[in-house]
Amino acid sequence: MRVILHSDCNGFFASVECLYNPEIRQKPVAVCGDADKRHGIILAKNEIAKKYNIKTGEAIWQAKQKCPELVVADAHYDRYLRFSKMAGRIYSDYTDMIEPFGLDESWLDITANVENFEQGYQIADEIRRRVKYELGITVSIGVSFNKIFAKLGSDYKKPDAVTLITPENYKDIVFPLPSEDLLGVGRATKKRLKTLGINTIGDIANAPREILRSQLGKFGDTLYSFANGYDSSPVKKIGYTSLPKSIGNSTTPSKDMENFEDAKIVLSVLCDSVCRRAREQNLVASTVSINIRDKDLYIINRQEKLSRHTNLTSEITAATLKLLDINYDWRKPIRSIGVTLSDFVPGNTSAQTSIFVDEHKREKLEKLDHSLDGLKARFGSFCVRPANTLRDKELSGFSPKEENIVHPVGYFS
Repeated sequence: MRVILHSDCNGFFASVECLYNPEIRQKPVAVCGDADKRHGIILAKNEIAKKYNIKTGEAIWQAKQKCPELVVADAHYDRYLRFSKMAGRIYSDYTDMIEPFGLDESWLDITANVENFEQGYQIADEIRRRVKYELGITVSIGVSFNKIFAKLGSDYKKPDAVTLITPENYKDIVFPLPSEDLLGVGRATKKRLKTLGINTIGDIANAPREILRSQLGKFGDTLYSFANGYDSSPVKKIGYTSLPKSIGNSTTPSKDMENFEDAKIVLSVLCDSVCRRAREQNLVASTVSINIRDKDLYIINRQEKLSRHTNLTSEITAATLKLLDINYDWRKPIRSIGVTLSDFVPGNTSAQTSIFVDEHKREKLEKLDHSLDGLKARFGSFCVRPANTLRDKELSGFSPKEENIVHPVGYFS
C-alpha cells in the first residue's frame, strides 16, 4: 500500500502578499491582474475574502460588489516562486519523490519512510507545522493511498489542516462530495454528468462504466477509476523532466483586435515566443492550435495538423494566420488570443523531405531563427521584430517569452 501526500498552500498568492504587508493580514485580500492592461481578474484570495464568496477568475468590480472593503494587491510572481521553492525544500527533507502541480501544490510519496497511514499522517502534520513556523503561510495536506484521493484530502479541510483518506474510510469521505471536486471534472463535464443524473463522486463510482464511456469516451473510464480509488499513477522524482505535451502563450492586449491585420500583429509576437521556447528545448511540433476569445468572451479553439514537424517561426505564423482566416468571421472584435504547439518529437528526429518544399530555403530559415534567438537572448525580445508589429505598439508591446511564468504541466499532460 502506498502513502501519498498532497500539500496545498492555502490562498498562496494572497498569503504571501500578507506576509509582505502585515497591515492587511486581518482584512479581505485578493491578488489581481493589472486592470489597466485588462487583466483585472481575481487570481487568489485569502480566507477572509472567501467568506464573501469571492471567486478566482471573476472581475475586480464584481468582487468589490460583494465586498466593498476588499483590499486589492498586485501580483508579484518572483515572491511566489521563492516561497514555492522554500516549501519544496521542506518537502525534500522527507522524500525525493516530489511532483509539483502548479506553484502552490505538490504530491509527495513517503511510502519508503513509513509503515502505515498513521505514520503518514504524523509526517503530514509535521510538514504542516514546519511550513507555518518557517514560512509564515499555511498548508492543507491530504494523506491517502493514491494521488487523486490525496488531492481530495487537501481540499477537504482548509486552511491549516490534515485529512486522512484510507481504503477503509474513503467511501464515507469521498463519495458524498460533488462531482466537480474530482480532478478532471470541469464545468462542461459536470453538466454532461448532471444530464445522466450523476451529481456526486459516489454517483460516478457507481455508474455503469459503459454509460460513462458512451458519454465521455476514454475519459469516462478515467473518471470511473479516479472515483473508485483505482489511480496508480506514480509520483515523479525531484528533477524529473518529460517531453512536454504542449507549449503555448496567450495574451489579452490593452485594446481589442478589430480586424485581421490587428490579430496578425499579436500572432506574430505569440508565434515568436512559442517557437523560441520550442527551439530552446530542441523540439519540433506537428500540431498548431489557436484559442480565440471575442469581446463577449465566447471562446473558439481550432487546430491544424502540419504536413511535417517544425519549430520555424515563419511556418508556425503562417499556420496560425490560416487558422484564423478560415475560422473567424470578424462579426465581433477579438479580446484575447493564444497559440499552442503540440505533438512534439526531438528536433534531431529524421524527417521525410519533399520535392514540393525548398529544403535549402528551410535550412536558411532555421539558421536565421537560431541567429535571432541568440540576439534576443542577449538584448531582449524587442531588439529584432517583424516590421508589421511596429504598426501598432499597443498591440505588439508585450514579450510573452520574458513576462509569462511557465508552470509545471497539468496532471493529464
